[in-house]
Amino acid sequence: MKLIPHEIAAHLGDAIRAAQAAGDLPAFDLPVIDIKPPKHANQGDYAASVALALAKTAGLPPLEIANRILKHFTLPDFIAAAEVAPPGYINLRLDEAWLKTQVEAIIAEGDALFTLEMGKGKRALVEYVSANPTGPITVGRTRGGVIGDSTARVLEAAGYTVEREYYFNNAGRQMRNLGNSLRLRYLQALGREIELPTDDSFYQGEYLIEFAEDLVKERGDALANEDWQPFKEYAEKRMFDWIKTSLARIQVKHDVFFNENSLYETGAIWNVLEELEQRGYVYKAALPENADEQTRAEVGGKGEAVWFRSTQFGDTADRVLVKSSGEPTYTLPDIAYHKNKLDRGYDLCVNCLGSDHLVQAQVVKYGVRALGMDDSRLNVILNQMVKTVRDGKEVRMSTRRGVFDTLDELIDQTSADAVRYLIGSRSPTNHVLFDLDLAVAQTNDNPVYYIQNAHVRCAGIFREAAARGVSDEGADVSLLGADELRFVRKALELGEVIEAAARTLEAHRVAFYALELAQTFHPIYDSVRVLHSEVPPPLQGARLRFYRAAQVVFRRALTLMGMNAPEYM
Repeated sequence: MKLIPHEIAAHLGDAIRAAQAAGDLPAFDLPVIDIKPPKHANQGDYAASVALALAKTAGLPPLEIANRILKHFTLPDFIAAAEVAPPGYINLRLDEAWLKTQVEAIIAEGDALFTLEMGKGKRALVEYVSANPTGPITVGRTRGGVIGDSTARVLEAAGYTVEREYYFNNAGRQMRNLGNSLRLRYLQALGREIELPTDDSFYQGEYLIEFAEDLVKERGDALANEDWQPFKEYAEKRMFDWIKTSLARIQVKHDVFFNENSLYETGAIWNVLEELEQRGYVYKAALPENADEQTRAEVGGKGEAVWFRSTQFGDTADRVLVKSSGEPTYTLPDIAYHKNKLDRGYDLCVNCLGSDHLVQAQVVKYGVRALGMDDSRLNVILNQMVKTVRDGKEVRMSTRRGVFDTLDELIDQTSADAVRYLIGSRSPTNHVLFDLDLAVAQTNDNPVYYIQNAHVRCAGIFREAAARGVSDEGADVSLLGADELRFVRKALELGEVIEAAARTLEAHRVAFYALELAQTFHPIYDSVRVLHSEVPPPLQGARLRFYRAAQVVFRRALTLMGMNAPEYM
């Protein structure tokens, strides 16, 4: 299905060119023609402000420009009327007969409803979650997963070929600590007297006690004299399986699992460092070149590090790429990883990160730019924290897994669909207060229930119709009334929402729209009866057809949000 604003803009563009050819408007390059709903419903369905934008260029009052454009405007089949309104708007009304035909168009598109072509022939990579396998997925990490998966779904609907990626590291100090922590729990499970560390080198989560007990069942005391390595490998596999299983519960998946270690094994990070050096963007020094006197006094006698001249790209300070010990900082492999992404030929790369990664994300873009690559293809979505609340007060849900508030516990206390919607319906720039009471409420105050119940109501109508032998095949949709068309108008906005969400990488727009769609639907459901004895059979068929289209739209919106479209509640 085509997007109405684009169609209107194209026809208005033709009218402007025709006015220029007739001498009614001077020659000028066409501007972007912006089409939006008017401020008031009685002004029509869409409004164009192009005449106001052309006033200076054309040297005429906007009202005069609008009238001259309209003089050459041929009404397309989907527009019933177009009129000029002060100070120069062109207001347009959709044709009701055409609107009725869109019921069949919606049904025909089905689950592919409003699959756009804006990303046709383009590849997108969306990276999200990317937690090292040292613990279960927390509520905080879940937000990045919901945002990332929803973004991937929106981009697919916009026509992109999308790959979902998980970037993880199964080496380094944190993983050694995990291995050592499990080793100590394993020795405890063998009955040994073990003094557990109290510092942050020891993972206290009780999940390691479970792992240790399982390991004893599997291997007995065969690992009693081993170092941390086999325990790290065991914990990593168990943890990563757990992470993937937890994410799958909320329909979050990945196509590619990219291991940070591969950047070391292939020498990619050192190749990047060499290239940056050849381009003149790195130097060795104990202090940054632009350090002030106070910094020089404080840092003093530290050894030489390898620095990136990120201040040349607008950074507030140069950044260390390799410590004086010879160990790379996080920045160097991050730059190498994003170079790898671009080398793989993606037209669009999206990375979902916590808001505390802002500076690091900027430095990585500087690094990619320093390598002579197009960093505009790299896009970062930064998200704020999630807090769970009950009775307006923050709660810690975990009862047995150390300090973790886990995704599994959140799902168990609410539902997978509640997690998807209540986390995914907020702009990433805003904090989320996840209301546990609201999430389980079977009332219209709960947006999850309210939206899904619209789909349930449609399904219920079809069950009852089937039981009574009422069919919508061959229905005459011209019999539909104003109430049904009000919903069809709202349904046709879905394509515009998908386009805007893909363009801005704001997948939460779909959640806003889904709630508005439900708010439009439920009053219509209460008044537009299908199987009532006073509804004649032809009108029954037409209305049943309308509800079939409504069900398609709700199912499409719910799927875009990674939610289920239930038929019962």
